[in-house]
Amino acid sequence: MSFYSNFQSDKCPGSITGNPINGLTEKVCIQAEKIFDAGIKQTQIENYTLTLTDLTPENPTYPLTFVSARSTTAEATVSNLNVERQADRPCARVQATVSIPVEVLYTDANGVDGSATGTVTLTEDVLLYVPAPSIMPFTVRALVSVVAPEGTFISATEGFSVSLCATVILKIAMPVEMLVPTYGYCAIPPLQEYSQEVCAGFFELPLYPQGRSGDCNCKNR
Repeated sequence: MSFYSNFQSDKCPGSITGNPINGLTEKVCIQAEKIFDAGIKQTQIENYTLTLTDLTPENPTYPLTFVSARSTTAEATVSNLNVERQADRPCARVQATVSIPVEVLYTDANGVDGSATGTVTLTEDVLLYVPAPSIMPFTVRALVSVVAPEGTFISATEGFSVSLCATVILKIAMPVEMLVPTYGYCAIPPLQEYSQEVCAGFFELPLYPQGRSGDCNCKNR
């Protein structure tokens, strides 16, 4: 039996019986990502070795002078995941490696601006709620933001030693289909075309000059 027909009602399956309440009109099945738990961790890391790859332009003149570094994506790669359920609590121990790509800006010894890529790798060991075992598996996602305001050049092979400010949001997520009450479809307003409106000030002027009518006595003015 499908979810559409799995309602005991004399009305059309899937509809709310009786009169709509507070504008609610129907029940619908939507596809969504359910977040079972999430937590944020902010860390300052000193003397992190940031190895450089994909230097642009190639073959810069060493030594390099650090300018800045920043993450290039909002979602990191999660690997080496290990989830240990706790017998005495609903939370689980979640261990994972979070890999964050960053862009590094620098100048070389000749004053030429350059850029390179690097990876910030963080090890997380936290407690998060995980749902009970089911056919559909949950996933661990990591939303991230990393900046490095300071750095010192080490060598051509090792790159920079930097100070990092890292924000990591770990989420326990699962794609699900949920039955929810709705207010119907969204009303989509028409888009407004962009224009510079170079004539706006001119068109806003009155058609004729505004003044006192019927008074032509200018002798004493």
